[in-house]
Amino acid sequence: MESTDLKILFFDIGGVLLSNGWGHESRKIASEQFGLDYNEVNVLHNFIFNVYEIGSITLDEYLDTVIFNHPRDFAREDFKAFIYAQSVELPDMLKWLKEWKKDCGFRVISINNEGKELNDYRVRKFKLHECFDAFISSCEVKMRKPDPGLFNLAMGIAQATPAQCVYFDDRIMFTTTAQKLGIRAFHHTSFESTKEILEGLKREKFPQS
Repeated sequence: MESTDLKILFFDIGGVLLSNGWGHESRKIASEQFGLDYNEVNVLHNFIFNVYEIGSITLDEYLDTVIFNHPRDFAREDFKAFIYAQSVELPDMLKWLKEWKKDCGFRVISINNEGKELNDYRVRKFKLHECFDAFISSCEVKMRKPDPGLFNLAMGIAQATPAQCVYFDDRIMFTTTAQKLGIRAFHHTSFESTKEILEGLKREKFPQS
């Protein structure tokens, strides 16, 4: 009989705890600031970014294709610094989750799409080890959401059944993928609503607390 004892919380990172690592808003700002053709950048980005996110190319190789395919009047390191600077903490959620996790009774694991250099930077910069027990990142496992294999791998690593897991993501497409696998998944829309859900899950697990 499948165990339904809730024990794993899976979280996306970009759009839930932090800004997206290199979203279209950031690319638009970069195009204005560095004098780039946004449409060209976007086409090339969409062509190759998935390859970067599954760890098949480095950030420098991505930039060779998308940005430094023409001579530029700015340095590569300056552009990379701009990319890293786009990662900021979203209001409330990360700080609260770090505290809540200390006695929540759950294991908390990330399932996120991110390229290697950005992923490592974000984990280190925002001390994400303080709220995650493990990271199932696309760049490390060579799969990216919405591939169901990524969620199945995460459950295998956690040694948990779908009924034992809950997933939070700001993108409905990804929560739908998780739901199709039997995972209870919630569309993150605000700190307040996700906090309320998490507190409810804690009461569900520990009804006397």
